[in-house]
Amino acid sequence: MVSKQSKQATRLPKRKEEFTYRGYSMADLKKMELGQFAALLPSRQRRKVKRGFTGDEQKIIDSVKAGDKKIKTHVREMIILPDMIGVTFEIHTGKEWKPVEVMPEMVGHYIGEFALTRKPVSHGSAGIGATRGSKYVPLK
Repeated sequence: MVSKQSKQATRLPKRKEEFTYRGYSMADLKKMELGQFAALLPSRQRRKVKRGFTGDEQKIIDSVKAGDKKIKTHVREMIILPDMIGVTFEIHTGKEWKPVEVMPEMVGHYIGEFALTRKPVSHGSAGIGATRGSKYVPLK
């Protein structure tokens, strides 16, 4: 009979597998041309890439290729490309700048998805003029 302690000692920690996007590793995606990568994207993103990037989006791509590690931008509709992995974007939410480091899992998404523009609603207790029924708060 194997003791509980020896079982834990023989068990190896879970090995994190390398991330793949639609069956391609990050190294393969970085070698691809933009048109080949666009074919892997969902239809909305594929259409945007094929129609071309705006001037502001092209500036972001150029600064990523130049090797900038921290980029401040208002452009929330930029699609995250494989070249952007490891770059930290400071994205404007309308009120403040949210730093977002690009991970491999973010490829194909929009930059703005990772910097929320609204706060979650947290309702407070009933106010001074509230009725008796609305003041009741269950314990659990």
